[in-house]
Amino acid sequence: MTVDRLIRIFAGSFILLSLALGVEGSPLFVSRWWLAFTAFVGLNLLQFGFSNACPLGFILRKLGVPDGGAGCAR
Repeated sequence: MTVDRLIRIFAGSFILLSLALGVEGSPLFVSRWWLAFTAFVGLNLLQFGFSNACPLGFILRKLGVPDGGAGCAR
């Protein structure tokens, strides 16, 4: 696994989890405030697209996860 792939996996997982916990029709519903976490992840992805700086990427690199090129660029 590379940093890029793990960032996408984490973002997708957190979005799906927060939607499951924040949408009233979900059997896992807890509170509508979980949707704020979805917005946070979306804003983080947006700023990552513009600045190419991601806090999770910094953490993963410190943990020794290898950097990889984009899947289409190989």
